[in-house]
Amino acid sequence: MVQMLKVKILENKQVLPDFFRMVLAAPMVAKEAVPGQFLMINTSDTLDPFLKRPISVNRIDQEKGTISLIYQIVGKGTRLLTKKNAGEEIQIIGPLGKGFCWSEQDKTIVLVGGGCGIAPLVALAEALVQTGKEVFVLLGSQCKEKLLGEDEFKELGCTVMVATDDGSYGRRGFVTELLDELSQKKRIDQVYCCGPLPMTKAVVQITKKAFIPCQISLEERMGCGIGACIGCVTKVRREDGTIDYKKVCHDGPVFTSSEVVFDD
Repeated sequence: MVQMLKVKILENKQVLPDFFRMVLAAPMVAKEAVPGQFLMINTSDTLDPFLKRPISVNRIDQEKGTISLIYQIVGKGTRLLTKKNAGEEIQIIGPLGKGFCWSEQDKTIVLVGGGCGIAPLVALAEALVQTGKEVFVLLGSQCKEKLLGEDEFKELGCTVMVATDDGSYGRRGFVTELLDELSQKKRIDQVYCCGPLPMTKAVVQITKKAFIPCQISLEERMGCGIGACIGCVTKVRREDGTIDYKKVCHDGPVFTSSEVVFDD
């Protein structure tokens, strides 16, 4: 159930250049949230900026009643968010959107993440590992200094492979090259993807060619987060082949790769 709440900040610390982790005491949200969902966060106590910011759920701890978020400084709102201190309260709306789903029959899973899109895949990896699945995690980053989540995925027991644009860590090149190679060597039951649009498009092409089911989490600018402003629509293909539009915040952000229509 979607809720508007004031919750206490337990932690708000920098983890990488321009990246921060915020941990919230939010037992009601932690009870309801699933991997792939997000929160709308009020970044200021004033009306400037007016709009809340959408931030994906990074970790869910139902036992402790906490939600962890990873956010990147990209503008005024997220910069203001870095000034928040532990002990302060912050207004949130959530959990929002449609998250990832999986089947008991799926045994071998691959997660593909790039940049800030790596963050929501941690919660997904944790849920998948707990159900006994073999999880491969392919991470892409501009450089080693901006690589998110590697240690967390390894602690969960995932097999992790890394590609960096500059070759400073792991494979030099694109993370999609790792997926292409792995898909030719191993039977994969499902791929999950979150990251920059060019990476997502390439993942969709690779999984389509290999006949691997794929779920993608789309990154879009959002105004309200609840589907009212219609500011985050994406083009989709219905089962009958006709074109329609869906709201990323309400109908997504997770979609099957076969239903999303990308404009070239």
